[in-house]
Amino acid sequence: MTQGSAALQALQAELTSLPQLSLLLGEADVLRFSRDAYDYSPVLRERLTHCRAGLVVRPESVAAVCAVAAACARHGVPLTLRGAGTGNYGQCVPLQGGVVMLMGALAAVRSIDPHSGVVEVESGCLLRDLDQAVASHHRQLRLLPSTWRTATIGGFIAGGSGGIGSVRWGFLRDPGHLLGVEVVTLEPEPRLLQLDAADAEALNHAYGTNGIITALRLSTAPRQAWHELSIDCADWEMAVHLAQRCQQAALELHLCTVLERSIVDQLPSWSGASAGCHRLLLLVAADGVSTVERLAAAVGAVCRHLGPEADNHGNGLRELSWNHTTLHCRSLDPSWTYLQMLLPQPELPLLNQLSADWGDNLLWHLEGVRQGGAARLAALPLVRWQGADALERLIAQCRDLGAVIFNPHVLTVEDGGLGVIDGDQVAAKRHHDPMGLLNPGKLRGWSA
Repeated sequence: MTQGSAALQALQAELTSLPQLSLLLGEADVLRFSRDAYDYSPVLRERLTHCRAGLVVRPESVAAVCAVAAACARHGVPLTLRGAGTGNYGQCVPLQGGVVMLMGALAAVRSIDPHSGVVEVESGCLLRDLDQAVASHHRQLRLLPSTWRTATIGGFIAGGSGGIGSVRWGFLRDPGHLLGVEVVTLEPEPRLLQLDAADAEALNHAYGTNGIITALRLSTAPRQAWHELSIDCADWEMAVHLAQRCQQAALELHLCTVLERSIVDQLPSWSGASAGCHRLLLLVAADGVSTVERLAAAVGAVCRHLGPEADNHGNGLRELSWNHTTLHCRSLDPSWTYLQMLLPQPELPLLNQLSADWGDNLLWHLEGVRQGGAARLAALPLVRWQGADALERLIAQCRDLGAVIFNPHVLTVEDGGLGVIDGDQVAAKRHHDPMGLLNPGKLRGWSA
């Protein structure tokens, strides 16, 4: 027996008797919880398909989390945190085996301030349930992934970057969203720390590498009755221009998605017939509907007001945006993968150049975002898989044309983001995980 397997066996024996802790030992469970949605990327699929945990545990209390952390530290066993596993960067895949800890049982909404709307919630709470909880106080979450029905708030903060609401509120790491975290350290005698907003920043989008988040304090926004609008444009440049006009207008937006006609053709039938046009999908406040209709009419676009979002109890425009767009297209043709980028300004030179060079192997999907306080366009283009070399050529060309790439085909926090080491993230890992056992292999700054 190897030293690693001996340590894992001793750890399992110790954890078996702990209260408020379940051990999932079945082969199917271990395989299931060792994966996330990394198969969006053929590169990651090849690299991660053989990664698996030695043990899966589900704590039901913060005390149980502390006990698992202590045991992993004493036995020198890696620990990887997992929410709902909806991420697609392999964020919660255990690269070095060890223990995967499921955080979904820690799902309580601890408090909602009736005046400020600040909510304190445990990390395993589903975003859908959290949004319903704050709705009783006439509030809503500022940012949501397109997987909001199934993703957890802890997983979104640790692995996400933006999504529905980014057109209005920017990105998760912008100051003002995350106001604090409760974190357990991975040490033989774990500490339960309450970090303020400044110290919590280092754990935001760190893939769970530098602290075990058990609860979070978040800002919310006044609840808005969003209306769904679908706008068809015959001309691509006009569709892009109209999206920018809507972002710049004096109205409240919660979503501004632009889809090239070839993507519209691949969406589910309930999204509406394509009519051979490019399409904008908007969530807009009720008092802004007439403004959007006027802007669309001015450029000859066809605007359909689908009514209040609340009237749609099933599929809605949220399920056609962000990475759900990729999901729908991949369900028809799994050879599609994707990229993520912030487009340079002006955007059309890059869009037109890449369309000319890559043809039907690159289909444009844009999302309105706010970056540094300014209205911008991000892109999540569908990319036909033609091999790793072709993907690298495309990424290099995008960068040469001025795009900032957030590469979804890499494993580390830094390489999937701005490509630079964040000293604060590394310092937080040194402080909260001095043995380097939390999700090892994902923080390049620590390895370096």
